[in-house]
Amino acid sequence: MSYKQKALICVPIFLLICFVLMWQFPNIVSDDGKVVRWYSVIPPLLAITLAVITTRLFLSLGVAVGAGLLLAWGQQGLSLNTFFSEVVWFARAVTITNDGIDLFNLWVILFVLFMMSMISVVIASGGIASAISILSHLARGPRSTQFITAVMGTVIFIGDYSNAMLVGPTMRPITDRYKVSREKLAYIVDSTSAPIAGLAFVSTWIGYEVGLFNAVAENIGLVKDGYSMFFDALPFRFYCILTIIFVLINTLSGRDYGTMRRAQTRARDTGDVSAPDAKVMGNIAADIGTENSKTQILSAVIPLTLLFGLILGGLWIDGRSWLSVFSLSTWKLVFASANNVIEIATTIAIVFYLTIDTLFSFALFSMSAWQDALSNAENVKILASAAVTSFVASIICARVFSKLSFPEISKAVKEGLSGTLLPIAIILCAWGIKASCDKLLTGTFIASLLSDVVSPLWFPALVFVVASLTSFATGTSWGTMAILIPTAIPVAFLLDDHSYGITTIICLGAVLDGAIFGDHCSPISDTTILSAIVSSCDPMHHVRTQMPYALTVAVIALICGYLPAALGVPSWIGIVIGTGVTILLFLGLHRLRHD
Repeated sequence: MSYKQKALICVPIFLLICFVLMWQFPNIVSDDGKVVRWYSVIPPLLAITLAVITTRLFLSLGVAVGAGLLLAWGQQGLSLNTFFSEVVWFARAVTITNDGIDLFNLWVILFVLFMMSMISVVIASGGIASAISILSHLARGPRSTQFITAVMGTVIFIGDYSNAMLVGPTMRPITDRYKVSREKLAYIVDSTSAPIAGLAFVSTWIGYEVGLFNAVAENIGLVKDGYSMFFDALPFRFYCILTIIFVLINTLSGRDYGTMRRAQTRARDTGDVSAPDAKVMGNIAADIGTENSKTQILSAVIPLTLLFGLILGGLWIDGRSWLSVFSLSTWKLVFASANNVIEIATTIAIVFYLTIDTLFSFALFSMSAWQDALSNAENVKILASAAVTSFVASIICARVFSKLSFPEISKAVKEGLSGTLLPIAIILCAWGIKASCDKLLTGTFIASLLSDVVSPLWFPALVFVVASLTSFATGTSWGTMAILIPTAIPVAFLLDDHSYGITTIICLGAVLDGAIFGDHCSPISDTTILSAIVSSCDPMHHVRTQMPYALTVAVIALICGYLPAALGVPSWIGIVIGTGVTILLFLGLHRLRHD
C-alpha cells in the first residue's frame, strides 16, 4: 500500500477521532480536580498515524514530541519564557526527570550502549560463534530453532531489556541459517521478554509492581502488603501466561497465519529473512567479524556468566543492604568507635558470623528475601554496572583467548556503538512521547473516558481493555500501571462492597496484563522498538506481524480468562481452556494447510 493510500485511510480516522472527542468529550475532570483537555490524545495518536503512513519511526516520534511540546506550551500561555520553560521540562523529563534528580533513563542508555558493545566484541572474538555451534546441534531446523529461542526467552527472566539484548543477537545467526524470518525472531523475543519479566518472582519488574500495589493498598485502607497482592493476582495474569504458552505451541507447531505467515513464506522460499523494504537497525551480529579471530567459547561464556552473576549478585547485595558491610565509610566508623583491638576484632567476627549464618540459613533460596532485595535494589543501575563490567571482561577475553589485536577490538567496539546511535535516538523520542502524555494527562483522559461502565462482571475485562488502549497510545507499560492502578483498583474495591474481593484481585492482574498487551501492539513502545533492533528487524514490520498474534491471545484471555473468572470460575480452568483453544487453533491451521 502506497503512502497516499495509507494517508487516505489514516488521516480521516485521525480527524474523526479528534472531532468526536472535541465534540462529545471536550474536557474531563480527574479525581484530583485537574481538568484534562481532549487534545491530550493528539501526541500519541499523531505518532501512531504518522508511523503507519510513513513507516519512518524516528520522524513520526519527533513530530509527535514536537506537537506535545506545543500543546503543553499553549496550556501555559504563548510567551517566549513559557516556551523555554517547557523545552527545559521536556529535556529533563527524558533525562533526569522533573521530580528531583532521577538517573533511570541515563542508566538505561548506558546499559544499552555497553550491552551492544559487549555483544559486538563477543561476536568479533568468535565467542558467539562457539555458542552457536553448540546450540546448532540442538537446532536442526526452523521449528526446533524457534522453540529453542522461545525457551531461552522464557528462561532469562531478570528483565525485559536484558532478555531481549541477550536472546536476539545470540539466536539471530541460527534463525538466519534456517531461514526463519527476522519478524518471527523479533516476535519471539518481544513476546517472551516482558511477559516473563512481569510474571517472574525475581525480576526487575516486581519491585515496581509491588510498590504500586503498596501505595494503592494504603490509599483504600487495605491491610495487605504489595507482595501478597502480587501473588494473589498471579493466577489471573491470563494474557502473560497464555502468551508464553502461545509462543511455545506456535514454535512447536511450525504453523503461522496472517502477516507472519507471509514473512515466513518469504524467508523459506526466497531466503530473504528481511523484507526488501525493511529498514534494519543494530545489525551487529550479521556484520561484525574478524578473519583472525579464533572460535573460543570462553570469550562468550565468561562475559555472559559475569553479566548474569553481577546482575543477580548486585540485586541481592544492594537490595539486602549488604553493601554497607563493604563500605569504606562503614569500616571507618567501626574503627573510629572502637576503643581497642579487641572491640574491632569482635565487630569483624560478628559481621563474619552474620554473613555465614545468612548463607547457611539458605537465605539465597528464600523467596521473601529475594522479594525484599528486588524491592530495595537500584535495579537499572545494577544492570548498567553489570553491562560495563561485562564489556571490559569481553575485551580482556577477546585479547587473551581469541588473540584479537587492539585495532580489531576497537573496530568491534566502534561498530557496536554506531549501531546504537539511531536506536537510542528513537528510544529518547519514545520517552519524549511518554513525557508529553504525562504533561497533558493523556492516560488520565483515556481512563476517565471509559470509567463510567461499572459492573463487577464486565469491569475486569473493561480494565484490561482500558489498560491496553492506554499502553498502546502512550507506548509505556510501566506508565500505564502507574496511571491505572491508582485509578481502577479503588473502583474495583468499591464494586466488591469495600472488600478485597475477586473483582479487585482480577483487576490487579488485568491492569498489569493490559499494559503489556498494549505495549506489544504499540509502534512507539521502547521495548517493542528494542526487540526489533536486537533482532535486526524493521520496527514497523515487527509491529505489523506481531499484532495479529497479540490480539489473538488477548481475545482468548478475555473470553476464557477474565470473564469466566469474574463469574467465580477458578483461574486454572481458564488457563487450561485457553491453552486448549490455542492448540485447536494450530491444529486447525495444520489441517487447512494439509487440505
